Amino acid sequence: MAKAQQSSRRVSTPEDAVEALEIMYAAASSALRDAVEHYLTGGVPPSPEQRLAFRYPELRIGYHPEGLVPTSPRAYAKFSVPGAYTTTVTQPEAFRSYLIEQLRPLMSEFNAHVEVGLSAQEIPYPYVFDRGDELGRGGASAADLALHFPIPLLSEVGDEIADGLWDYDGERPRPLALFDAVRVDFSLRRLVHYTGTDWRAVQPWILLTNYHRYVDQFIRRGIQTLRTDASYEKLVLPGGVEFTSKTSDEEVEVIFRASPWQRFQMPAYHLTTKKGQGVSLVNIGVGPANAKNITDHLAVLRPHAWLMVGHCGGLRQSQRIGDYVLAHAYLREDGILDSVVPTEIPIPALAEIQVALQEAAASVTGDKGEALKRRLRTGTVVTYDDRNWELRWSKERRRINLSRAIAVDMESGTIAAQGFRFRVPYGTLLCVSDKPLHGEIKLPGAANAFYERAISEHLDIGITALDQLRVLHGTAHSRKLRSFDEPPFR
Repeated sequence: MAKAQQSSRRVSTPEDAVEALEIMYAAASSALRDAVEHYLTGGVPPSPEQRLAFRYPELRIGYHPEGLVPTSPRAYAKFSVPGAYTTTVTQPEAFRSYLIEQLRPLMSEFNAHVEVGLSAQEIPYPYVFDRGDELGRGGASAADLALHFPIPLLSEVGDEIADGLWDYDGERPRPLALFDAVRVDFSLRRLVHYTGTDWRAVQPWILLTNYHRYVDQFIRRGIQTLRTDASYEKLVLPGGVEFTSKTSDEEVEVIFRASPWQRFQMPAYHLTTKKGQGVSLVNIGVGPANAKNITDHLAVLRPHAWLMVGHCGGLRQSQRIGDYVLAHAYLREDGILDSVVPTEIPIPALAEIQVALQEAAASVTGDKGEALKRRLRTGTVVTYDDRNWELRWSKERRRINLSRAIAVDMESGTIAAQGFRFRVPYGTLLCVSDKPLHGEIKLPGAANAFYERAISEHLDIGITALDQLRVLHGTAHSRKLRSFDEPPFR
């Protein structure tokens, strides 16, 4: 790896910092892209001097108070201890609002000084090409390109900061953010691959579901919203398909049915606003592996919240098909995160999220008091990694009884644990679609009738909850998610 240049410049405002990052990133990515193009067309590799330009910009913050570090009720943009903090940055133009939101309190309230310069971290060459098919020209193979250009290295990508494995030795700067540039770029490309949409279309308020039928309702509601609310801009579908308020019902139906969502493992749909505060729906499919996979990558976008809205099996006799379950706790039997978030670590319910979901349920259903309690039950959700857990009921019944669980699914506990792990506010509202312990199983005819009746209302509750959280904005970020030596950026 090239040795970092130590030169950097001091900036006086958050806007100046982001502008400097944008200029440096544009120059570095352009230099790398031009060098690759030159190699593909003429076979001439870059010189060692040219390669020095292929590096991410870096934010460097110094905080050296004269007295004690002041406390702040805010859950982010604050310092745990004095010292130097750094992080590399990619795509600063796309992350502009986030960067300014984090820098402004650090500079105004803590009087931190901020510098911007080039880092020692090289930009892997695939990350400066949008599609990748540009790299097949000239007969050059990936192995050929790897001889002359920086490549993605797994040794450079990891979640040590988020997982508390980063070791501060007292000499090097502390991390400024949970994810550095190369980790972010790694996930941005994975998001495109799995969701079928440009990562820039992902909105900061996210719904995750385990049934494609929710997509139909999201499209219908999205079109209606575009026609009635001028703050919304477009609806983005997998494959680059876009709807606006002017798209007719006939066009919507034809284009939607032809959308290539089947090509993507976890297709995503984005109802965007002009201010970047819209809602995304991701159909993650079934299972904790998918749930972990997509949230690993969504986390680098630093969303304001993600909520699970899917189906579950009800475990109590008093529940009815179509009732709701608001998870207050999780019995995590998914196994997929045990090494980084051991099961003895509690995953707390977040008050702001719980209140928003309950109030949204009351608003959408029209139920209040005892009527709402009969339809909306709070309690523990069991998340399994085995869809056929029922086949070992004699083994599982005691653990379920001890947990007092009221519902079972395959994703919610994983999504909540990932939110806790990556400091993304999380919540779960499930709809009871069967009662496996009481002989009420999913039969095709009954299931279809249930789906038509319940999904629209359930999705409305999820979106209404996000609308309420959007009004709260910063307060949705809970201090419960921060460690005692947390990086300053959320």
